[in-house]
Amino acid sequence: MESELQDLDPKPPKQPDPNNDERPLLKPSAADSSGELEKKFAAFVRHDVYGSMGRGELPTREKVLLGVAFVTLVPVRVVAITTILLLYYFICRVCTMCSVPNRVEEHQEDYAHIVGWRRIVIVQSGRALARVMLFVFGFYWITHTYPIPPASVENSTTTDEQEDNAQSEDTRPGVIISNHVSYLDILYHLYASFPSFVAKRSVAKLPLLGLMSKCLGCVLVQRESKSSDFKGVSAVVTDRIREAHQNPSAPIMMLFPEGTTSNGEFLLPFKSGAFLAKAPVLPVILTYRYQRFSPAWESISGVRHMIFILCQFVNYMEVIQLPTYYPSQQEQDDPKLYANNVRKLMASEGNLTLSDIGLAEKRIYHAALNGLFSQC
Repeated sequence: MESELQDLDPKPPKQPDPNNDERPLLKPSAADSSGELEKKFAAFVRHDVYGSMGRGELPTREKVLLGVAFVTLVPVRVVAITTILLLYYFICRVCTMCSVPNRVEEHQEDYAHIVGWRRIVIVQSGRALARVMLFVFGFYWITHTYPIPPASVENSTTTDEQEDNAQSEDTRPGVIISNHVSYLDILYHLYASFPSFVAKRSVAKLPLLGLMSKCLGCVLVQRESKSSDFKGVSAVVTDRIREAHQNPSAPIMMLFPEGTTSNGEFLLPFKSGAFLAKAPVLPVILTYRYQRFSPAWESISGVRHMIFILCQFVNYMEVIQLPTYYPSQQEQDDPKLYANNVRKLMASEGNLTLSDIGLAEKRIYHAALNGLFSQC
């Protein structure tokens, strides 16, 4: 999802240097072929049988499976998803009755700091229903791997039924850092740790999701705003990360530092906003295995992706949770160095390829694909 995280670094973005030829991509011309586009924008290319933008020519067997699932499986899953959302909305509504939300600043209100039975019910029911939602989407099993430092034992692997909290460090991380592949990532993190996210301000006004975002304690941003409000959001996120690091009862933050989704095979450049607080981070790597349709959401419309994912009976997710990463003094003094070192570690542990393209190139790729398909 492209709205969870912007560059929260309060420094204004650097303007591109016209004399710098190190960037590998230029705006594609009309003459660019599909093959050339795939080389330039490899991090956003789909490799499943559905092809680019999910519009590829399907084999007859796949069409039959898709048709049968659309008639039988999709209606059941839609009803189940709607029921889960309504149920959790009702729980949130009951738990927030007669309760004043925490107001950090204008447009930044949340119920994530309430205590007692209300918070326990919101968190535990939210985690349980997020797992049920993943089950409805076809993620019947989720494999977790916890690499242990070499001084300890060899790597260990467990399933999600055995996993609750693998952190053994005395100091709590301030933020969870994850690669971003799909909107399904959010469901997993809700199930695993129920953190607060960064979201567009408009989310707070949506039916059902608005109250849920406040119960999560989401930090709301205005995507187009780059002025004082933008700096305010950076300060709010940094304060929340520090609070989570120092206070075990505070909601932990969850950030996608890539700022957008990839096809799951690459790791895009990290923005430094998650590392400004100088607090330890918990790196998590999500991998989606597939045979027919890839759960990655990179160059396909949301509606088309939702239909295809609901038509797929089984989906697979593998999670690698790395040990908490404690920054050195040099990394604390240089957030960009801190972000880059964590990124390299995640790429190495998750067998991901580092890519130097991001959201701007993704938009160019989408425009080029739309141009190619409009000519068909």
